[in-house]
Amino acid sequence: MYGSYLYKDYESKYNYIHEVFNTLIVRDIQTKYKIRNALVIDKLHNYLMDNVSNLTSTRNITNRFKLQKETINHKTVGKYLQYLSNVFAFYLISRYDIKAKKLSTSEKYYLSNRAFRYAKLVTRNMDYGRILENIVAIELLRRGYEIYVGVLYKKEIDFVSVKKNEKIYIQVSDNISNEVTFNREVLPLLEIKDSYPKKIIARTRHDEYQYETIKVVDISNWLLKEDA
Repeated sequence: MYGSYLYKDYESKYNYIHEVFNTLIVRDIQTKYKIRNALVIDKLHNYLMDNVSNLTSTRNITNRFKLQKETINHKTVGKYLQYLSNVFAFYLISRYDIKAKKLSTSEKYYLSNRAFRYAKLVTRNMDYGRILENIVAIELLRRGYEIYVGVLYKKEIDFVSVKKNEKIYIQVSDNISNEVTFNREVLPLLEIKDSYPKKIIARTRHDEYQYETIKVVDISNWLLKEDA
């Protein structure tokens, strides 16, 4: 975040980012929509930060809150989620059934700026695979793609990316050097029967290579390009 560069040490930088989130997002939402229970929306955005790239739904979140003795219904949770999306704190990505060619239930939320999460939650439940997935999601949106969470025969494809007549299937992983992890990422892509491009983006630390019909690309190199 640009404003944080004015500060010399990391603690001051993240204190600044923390205050930006609280002022421009949380307080503005509370004022604009006249939210009385500020604690709930605070818990909600913390929950979304903690569960970036995990499938969720308003009912799942509502049930989670009820376990914490919060009195709230799924309609209110849905409204609060919409408020957080309206101010671009989070981006909602719908789930798409590749075989049936239709949207399905559940969705994911991706954080607009990963620095917010660290400023708010520090390293709690840090998962670098999910962090990379969030980075790729935001970058695909910046490049003008519509993105969906793909599902095929109960297997998940991280992103179905669409722009005009272009479509590409993408898996994101922190580390695919392990055979089990590699197979987990590859198999769902190989089961897709159409001829659109398929790609794995991971921290490979070496040049792009081809595995059957799938391109495997290092995330640092991918971020330097402008195509999906």
